[in-house]
Amino acid sequence: MLEEFMGVPVHPLLVHAPVVFVPLLALLTAAYALVPFVRPHIRLVLALLAVVAPISALLAKLSGDAFFDRGLERGDITPDFVPVIENHQSLGNLTLYNTIGLGVVTLALVYFVGPRVAASVASGGTNSRVLSIVLGGLSLVAAGLSLYFVIRTGDAGSKAVWEGR
Repeated sequence: MLEEFMGVPVHPLLVHAPVVFVPLLALLTAAYALVPFVRPHIRLVLALLAVVAPISALLAKLSGDAFFDRGLERGDITPDFVPVIENHQSLGNLTLYNTIGLGVVTLALVYFVGPRVAASVASGGTNSRVLSIVLGGLSLVAAGLSLYFVIRTGDAGSKAVWEGR
Protein backbone atom coordinates (compact mmCIF):
# COMPACT_ATOMS: atom_id res chain seq x y z
CA MET A 1 0.00 0.00 0.00
CA LEU A 2 2.78 2.45 0.86
CA GLU A 3 5.27 1.21 -1.74
CA GLU A 4 4.29 2.77 -5.06
CA PHE A 5 1.77 5.13 -6.56
CA MET A 6 1.36 4.92 -10.32
CA GLY A 7 4.80 3.33 -10.61
CA VAL A 8 6.56 5.99 -8.51
CA PRO A 9 7.96 5.08 -5.07
CA VAL A 10 5.79 6.69 -2.39
CA HIS A 11 8.52 7.37 0.18
CA PRO A 12 10.25 10.19 -1.76
CA LEU A 13 6.84 11.80 -2.16
CA LEU A 14 5.68 11.41 1.45
CA VAL A 15 8.88 12.58 3.14
CA HIS A 16 8.17 16.15 2.14
CA ALA A 17 5.13 16.35 4.44
CA PRO A 18 7.04 15.88 7.73
CA VAL A 19 9.87 18.06 6.41
CA VAL A 20 7.31 20.88 6.27
CA PHE A 21 4.87 20.01 9.08
CA VAL A 22 7.29 19.05 11.88
CA PRO A 23 9.33 22.29 11.79
CA LEU A 24 6.13 24.30 11.40
CA LEU A 25 4.65 22.53 14.44
CA ALA A 26 7.85 23.11 16.42
CA LEU A 27 8.02 26.81 15.58
CA LEU A 28 4.33 27.50 16.20
CA THR A 29 4.46 25.55 19.47
CA ALA A 30 7.39 27.68 20.61
CA ALA A 31 5.50 30.82 19.60
CA TYR A 32 2.40 29.65 21.48
CA ALA A 33 4.44 28.89 24.59
CA LEU A 34 6.47 32.10 24.59
CA VAL A 35 4.25 34.80 23.06
CA PRO A 36 0.84 34.99 24.76
CA PHE A 37 -0.75 37.48 22.37
CA VAL A 38 -0.44 35.07 19.39
CA ARG A 39 -2.29 32.26 21.16
CA PRO A 40 -5.82 33.13 20.03
CA HIS A 41 -4.65 33.54 16.44
CA ILE A 42 -2.82 30.21 16.05
CA ARG A 43 -4.74 28.01 18.49
CA LEU A 44 -6.78 25.98 15.98
CA VAL A 45 -3.99 25.71 13.41
CA LEU A 46 -1.62 24.51 16.11
CA ALA A 47 -4.07 21.87 17.32
CA LEU A 48 -4.50 20.64 13.74
CA LEU A 49 -0.74 20.56 13.18
CA ALA A 50 -0.29 18.62 16.43
CA VAL A 51 -2.29 15.82 14.82
CA VAL A 52 -1.14 16.12 11.19
CA ALA A 53 2.63 16.31 11.81
CA PRO A 54 2.90 12.99 13.70
CA ILE A 55 0.67 11.31 11.10
CA SER A 56 2.89 12.60 8.30
CA ALA A 57 5.99 11.33 10.14
CA LEU A 58 4.33 7.93 10.61
CA LEU A 59 3.41 7.68 6.92
CA ALA A 60 6.96 8.64 5.92
CA LYS A 61 8.36 5.99 8.26
CA LEU A 62 6.00 3.25 7.03
CA SER A 63 6.63 4.09 3.39
CA GLY A 64 10.38 4.15 4.04
CA ASP A 65 10.25 0.70 5.64
CA ALA A 66 8.30 -0.63 2.64
CA PHE A 67 10.73 1.07 0.24
CA PHE A 68 13.70 -0.50 2.04
CA ASP A 69 12.16 -3.98 2.12
CA ARG A 70 11.29 -3.83 -1.56
CA GLY A 71 14.79 -2.63 -2.43
CA LEU A 72 16.26 -5.59 -0.55
CA GLU A 73 13.91 -8.03 -2.31
CA ARG A 74 14.76 -6.65 -5.74
CA GLY A 75 18.46 -6.48 -5.04
CA ASP A 76 18.56 -2.71 -5.63
CA ILE A 77 20.31 -2.20 -2.30
CA THR A 78 23.85 -3.47 -1.96
CA PRO A 79 24.96 -4.98 1.36
CA ASP A 80 27.50 -2.20 1.99
CA PHE A 81 24.72 0.40 1.59
CA VAL A 82 22.42 -1.21 4.19
CA PRO A 83 24.07 0.51 7.23
CA VAL A 84 23.55 3.92 5.60
CA ILE A 85 19.86 3.25 5.17
CA GLU A 86 19.55 1.72 8.65
CA ASN A 87 21.05 4.91 10.11
CA HIS A 88 18.44 6.93 8.22
CA GLN A 89 15.73 4.56 9.48
CA SER A 90 16.80 4.85 13.11
CA LEU A 91 16.82 8.65 12.84
CA GLY A 92 13.37 8.44 11.24
CA ASN A 93 12.14 6.40 14.18
CA LEU A 94 13.47 9.02 16.59
CA THR A 95 11.80 11.74 14.54
CA LEU A 96 8.50 9.88 14.74
CA TYR A 97 8.70 9.32 18.50
CA ASN A 98 9.71 12.91 19.21
CA THR A 99 7.03 14.27 16.90
CA ILE A 100 4.38 12.19 18.64
CA GLY A 101 5.62 13.56 21.98
CA LEU A 102 5.57 17.09 20.60
CA GLY A 103 2.04 16.57 19.31
CA VAL A 104 0.80 15.34 22.69
CA VAL A 105 2.50 18.14 24.62
CA THR A 106 1.24 20.70 22.12
CA LEU A 107 -2.34 19.47 22.43
CA ALA A 108 -2.03 19.69 26.21
CA LEU A 109 -0.58 23.19 25.87
CA VAL A 110 -3.41 24.33 23.61
CA TYR A 111 -6.02 22.77 25.89
CA PHE A 112 -4.68 23.92 29.24
CA VAL A 113 -2.97 27.21 28.34
CA GLY A 114 -5.13 29.84 26.79
CA PRO A 115 -8.12 32.01 27.61
CA ARG A 116 -9.20 29.93 30.63
CA VAL A 117 -5.72 30.02 32.14
CA ALA A 118 -5.43 33.77 31.62
CA ALA A 119 -8.74 34.25 33.44
CA SER A 120 -7.65 31.87 36.22
CA VAL A 121 -4.31 33.63 36.70
CA ALA A 122 -6.04 37.00 36.75
CA SER A 123 -8.30 35.75 39.54
CA GLY A 124 -5.30 34.57 41.57
CA GLY A 125 -4.99 30.91 40.45
CA THR A 126 -1.35 29.86 40.89
CA ASN A 127 -1.87 26.24 39.81
CA SER A 128 -2.77 27.43 36.32
CA ARG A 129 0.39 29.53 36.17
CA VAL A 130 2.58 26.60 37.22
CA LEU A 131 0.87 24.33 34.68
CA SER A 132 1.42 26.96 32.00
CA ILE A 133 5.13 27.20 32.82
CA VAL A 134 5.62 23.42 32.98
CA LEU A 135 3.79 22.76 29.71
CA GLY A 136 5.58 25.65 28.05
CA GLY A 137 8.97 24.27 29.10
CA LEU A 138 8.10 20.73 28.02
CA SER A 139 6.83 21.97 24.69
CA LEU A 140 10.03 23.93 24.04
CA VAL A 141 12.16 20.86 24.77
CA ALA A 142 9.94 18.65 22.60
CA ALA A 143 9.98 21.25 19.81
CA GLY A 144 13.77 21.45 19.89
CA LEU A 145 14.19 17.67 19.82
CA SER A 146 11.69 17.22 17.00
CA LEU A 147 13.34 19.93 14.96
CA TYR A 148 16.78 18.42 15.56
CA PHE A 149 15.73 14.92 14.55
CA VAL A 150 13.76 15.91 11.47
CA ILE A 151 16.81 17.83 10.22
CA ARG A 152 19.16 14.92 11.00
CA THR A 153 16.81 12.42 9.33
CA GLY A 154 16.42 14.53 6.21
CA ASP A 155 20.16 15.08 6.01
CA ALA A 156 20.89 11.36 6.36
CA GLY A 157 18.27 10.54 3.72
CA SER A 158 19.54 13.10 1.25
CA LYS A 159 23.12 11.94 1.74
CA ALA A 160 21.99 8.36 1.18
CA VAL A 161 20.35 9.36 -2.10
CA TRP A 162 22.94 11.76 -3.46
CA GLU A 163 26.22 10.43 -2.03
CA GLY A 164 25.43 6.77 -1.45
CA ARG A 165 24.45 4.35 -4.14
